[in-house]
Amino acid sequence: MNPDLTKGAICGKFGITYQAHNQMRQRQKRRAEEEAQVLEEVKRIRQALPQVGGRKLHYLLQDFYQTHGIAMGRDRLFDLLRTHDLLIQLKRKPTRTTFPGGVRSENLLVSAEISGPNQAWVADITYIPTDAGYRYLALVTDLYSRRIMGWDLSDSLSLEGALRAMQRALAQVEGSVEGLIHHSDHGVQYTSRAYLALLREAGVRPSMGAVGNAYDNAVAERVNGILKLEFMLDQRFPDDATAYRAVANAIHLYNTKRPHLSLAYATPEQAYLQGLRRKEASAPIAEPLPSGPELSRVEGGLGLRLAQPLTASGRRIDWPVGDGASASNSSYGKVLSTS
Repeated sequence: MNPDLTKGAICGKFGITYQAHNQMRQRQKRRAEEEAQVLEEVKRIRQALPQVGGRKLHYLLQDFYQTHGIAMGRDRLFDLLRTHDLLIQLKRKPTRTTFPGGVRSENLLVSAEISGPNQAWVADITYIPTDAGYRYLALVTDLYSRRIMGWDLSDSLSLEGALRAMQRALAQVEGSVEGLIHHSDHGVQYTSRAYLALLREAGVRPSMGAVGNAYDNAVAERVNGILKLEFMLDQRFPDDATAYRAVANAIHLYNTKRPHLSLAYATPEQAYLQGLRRKEASAPIAEPLPSGPELSRVEGGLGLRLAQPLTASGRRIDWPVGDGASASNSSYGKVLSTS
């Protein structure tokens, strides 16, 4: 390079002014600083939501953009994530957790109009791998809000895990669930006498999809996938206690932190509570007390008791509200708990 050439002369050779060159360098520096800030915020968000995708990240970053005066569109964010290998690559590992039972119920969701929470719940079971073998996560999810209402983690695919999950879901509702639709597949857990008796006693209507058709219970399948793929519940856990804590944490974050595209980026908890408030505002009179299972106070929350005992020994079990689970053993399989 000719040492006599100034920066201004070099810029002139390319048809630009030295001022324009400086402005471009300042923009590049500011852009690099903005991207570094965004990457740090993405890492912070993914500490709680490790597998949250690009579109939801763009939504979650809006307040951050505004606070820091950053103008970044979705395409630029995706390019930034791609450059730093931060795009999520989803993987799927199907494992069968349901075997059909003999009872068939009509698919009530086909003709149902769901306009609020606690009108329809969907139920399913998925597996959680541990070093000691598979553990099975039973879930009950509100169809309107996508909020997980009840869950249970146990060491077998027996009936009682699904029963406990439904018990805990019912315990979340203050008031009657008369007429609520319970939609599931035809698994033996959901077609058993004990499970159907629980639904009947609570005034809940059973609904089932076609045998072998996962699309008839798509929302439940989607929730399973989110928990496993976005909250990494598909990894192998060293022991039951670690698996239990991971599941409890994942469900809490799913309900309260993860925005849903189908909910206009609200969280399930937000959608559920907003739906309840709309229902209360439009109700002319107070909700009647439940006519099914007896509600009672258990360990600081609402508990729900079955009229018939759940265990072979005849011992009645009260299920607490919240993320904890009762620690007991029965002929159906061990209940996993950290307590």
